[in-house]
Amino acid sequence: MTLTLLALGFLVLLVAAYRFYGGWVARQFQLDDVRTTPAHRVNDGVDFVPTKPFYLFGQHFSAIAAAGPIAGPILACQAFGWLPCLLWIGLGVVLIGAVHDFASLAASVRHGATSIAEITREHLGNGAGRALMGFIWIALLYVIVAFADITAGTFTGGSEELRAASVNFNPGGAVAAASVMYLALSLVLGLVQRYLKPPLWLVTLIFVPAAFALSWVGTMTSNWFVFDHKTWGVLIILYCGVASIVPVWALLQPRGYLGGFILYSALALGIVGVFFGGYEIQQPAFKGFDIGGMTGMLFPFLFVTIACGACSGFHGLVCSGTTSKQVDRESHIRPVGYGAMLAEGFVAMIALVTVMIVAQEALRGKAPGTIYGNGIGQFLTLIIGQDKLAFAITFGAMAFSTFVFDTLDVCTRLGRYIVQELFGWKGRIGALVGTVMTMALPLYFIVFAPPNSWLKFWTLFGASNQLLAALTLLSITVWLYQARRRIAFTLFPMIFVLVITLWALISLVIGNLRVTKIGFGQLDIELINAIAAAALVVLALYLAVVALVKVRGDRQTGTLVTAHPATSLE
Repeated sequence: MTLTLLALGFLVLLVAAYRFYGGWVARQFQLDDVRTTPAHRVNDGVDFVPTKPFYLFGQHFSAIAAAGPIAGPILACQAFGWLPCLLWIGLGVVLIGAVHDFASLAASVRHGATSIAEITREHLGNGAGRALMGFIWIALLYVIVAFADITAGTFTGGSEELRAASVNFNPGGAVAAASVMYLALSLVLGLVQRYLKPPLWLVTLIFVPAAFALSWVGTMTSNWFVFDHKTWGVLIILYCGVASIVPVWALLQPRGYLGGFILYSALALGIVGVFFGGYEIQQPAFKGFDIGGMTGMLFPFLFVTIACGACSGFHGLVCSGTTSKQVDRESHIRPVGYGAMLAEGFVAMIALVTVMIVAQEALRGKAPGTIYGNGIGQFLTLIIGQDKLAFAITFGAMAFSTFVFDTLDVCTRLGRYIVQELFGWKGRIGALVGTVMTMALPLYFIVFAPPNSWLKFWTLFGASNQLLAALTLLSITVWLYQARRRIAFTLFPMIFVLVITLWALISLVIGNLRVTKIGFGQLDIELINAIAAAALVVLALYLAVVALVKVRGDRQTGTLVTAHPATSLE
């Protein structure tokens, strides 16, 4: 089968899924624009702000589509072949990932835009809710550490794909300059929108081309922002702290809106490359069920490796942490929740294509970012010419860096929300303390940990991300059951992801313990991974047991209708 036919079939699947299955899922939640959403009910001008759906889609899309759906499929293809990857991305995103995102957003909107952890507390009890809050917060800390370290490395030495392009400017300085100016442009856009209130088409016409021009401006100012790795790491963490407490209209919304267009452009270039590039598939369709090593089994590690490309628990945090506070009408939940996840599935498919068209020997020693940047650059040369390959690959590299960078301040804001909910801290003081607590551990790791320490935590993070998705679906299934609604469309995906994740985590516990080396005066990272994985297994089993006991108790007492009218599905 040719690459063009594969891509066309994948697009048809996504469109049909949104039209039919997405519509059916929406009907299960009985979305009604007559209901007043939390964005209107609170409307504090800081976190709760009614937002137009196209604007909100861009912000939400850029927040969820970070490095995961790009790096994951590329790594999985190199390990197992492209066919199992494509099958899981297609089926997973339609039946599990998009359902998870849609249900998370709908549940949060119906529960007053509270987090998934708070929804769990309401329906499964205080113990379950607090346990999930603690897990989410710790997981977010590792996201911040990893992404801040990645971004700091990009700002100092340039990403690998930029260095591979052999450009005649400072690669790291170019990315840093473009990123700093990108944030400044977002602030200007937020101020213009807030106080001048121009039509959306006008600001789009002005600011979106300006955002793309920053890629070129960065190459011209590559010596303006030159710092060492640790300095950039500290500055990025401090930025995250500030970004988490400023009003969403000032930075989060405009940054997400502009970042969405960069994602759209990468998708458009992917379409151009797939349908007009004439590329042939170079990678084998299937390489085997066991390729060796701790994570070499297709079951369960294919699913954990692809991660966000098919299903991501982090998306539930974005849906219930920031997006639900900005939904203008309930009918917007379907395009933002279900639709954005389908779009991320296409991002994963394009990332998969960038490795499928490269011969095996040409991939040796290249990181996923390199492969993706080179692929997008090659697609762009179909439009601007092969003689501009260096600039094209530069754009692909900066796009990849932008996807990673855009997630950092969202994670910090979500961490702040979790701390405030966990301790019941309200107001600006609570927000400030929650932000400081969320920043403290990442800042410590950035300052004192050896460079690239995040690499040893990455597999565990992928597994915990899937576990979070399963636990989110578990809480939503209990809510639907209590409201006497259909539960099969959330129950079966939850069971599948839960089993796969527990399988992966138990394998990680055993594998990490086997290679653990404990010495006097040192703490082995593999031992930390083993302990963390074991803790996540215990947490998942605890919440599953609590849910079963709760459902059984409700059935015996006949109390199957939720106690709070605001969360009703009627």
